[in-house]
Amino acid sequence: MKDVSSRRQLTIGERIIGEGHPTYIIAEMSANHAGSLAYAKEIIHAAKEAGADCIKIQTYTADTITIDCDNSYFHIDNGTWEGENLYSLYQKAYTPWEWQGELKQEAEKVGIDFFSSPFDNTAVDFLEGIGVEFYKIASFELVDIPLIQYVASKGKPIIMSTGMATLAEIDEAVQAARSVGNHQLALLRCASAYPAVTDEMNLRTMQNMAEIFQVPVGLSDHSMGSVGAVAAVALGASIIEKHFCLSREIENPDSSFSMNPEEFKQMVSDVRQAEKAIGVVRYGVSEQEKGNAAFRRSVFCVEDIKKGEMITESNARIIRPGQGLAPKFYPEILGQVALQDIKKGTPIQFSMIGRGK
Repeated sequence: MKDVSSRRQLTIGERIIGEGHPTYIIAEMSANHAGSLAYAKEIIHAAKEAGADCIKIQTYTADTITIDCDNSYFHIDNGTWEGENLYSLYQKAYTPWEWQGELKQEAEKVGIDFFSSPFDNTAVDFLEGIGVEFYKIASFELVDIPLIQYVASKGKPIIMSTGMATLAEIDEAVQAARSVGNHQLALLRCASAYPAVTDEMNLRTMQNMAEIFQVPVGLSDHSMGSVGAVAAVALGASIIEKHFCLSREIENPDSSFSMNPEEFKQMVSDVRQAEKAIGVVRYGVSEQEKGNAAFRRSVFCVEDIKKGEMITESNARIIRPGQGLAPKFYPEILGQVALQDIKKGTPIQFSMIGRGK
């Protein structure tokens, strides 16, 4: 039986993904290569420079993901790809399989992780052949239980997106992987809209998935900008995935909702700053507060007090700065007498006062 606590972490290579570890940031290439191997390689380099931990591609052909049919079932009637036929869209968007081994080598050369979303068993077999070390299940494939079981049977980590999925469907997908002994799972909250709107992210669902399935969680973010990613990290995301392009001017099916290198770099910076802001549970004076701690309130002499005089509200007050007795002792010292002359502006200490005779 797999220890439940170990399910809350995922290990990819030497990286541990989970609570207490840096957010794993994935740049999704998708169709942004625009049919050019040179662009695909340039995207890998740009993603690394922008701070991504990983580059992701997709492994399918038009024939493995759908069929060449022009009836109404295969038409897209709204959204980013309105008017397209599925087969022709995937012909434009797919990443040629003959590139993928070369792209993996390019990623290794620049020091960035590489993985893919397979869309059928032949894609899994192909990716096994080029040595891919972990897998992604796309939101639209979350209901393909046989595919999930086949991917899981390879014994490698799996990141699954959950766009459109009901809780029952997510549970079926998770159980499908676990049924063949694979407990190396992470789940991504996702809005399968292109682009997605922030209003419908419902990131608390991500937290709920972590509680229910005891796995690392994250966000596959199709919205524009960094707000969703930063909010997700603040709520416990261990993985952020964003579509990445060289420029939205390079037209392709995914460019309109992808981040360019400058935007992606800013998002990575925002995420890393958010991680620092989240920090750890800690009370007391922080390093940056040390200089100001001296200006907290304490008990000071505010009028000259002669030896033997009583301490009163007129000659001793709680004021800033903080070198005197803590304010909580103020009621206790009122009515005591000075054991020495105390000049105005002197922080009062217990050694200076007493009960008298």
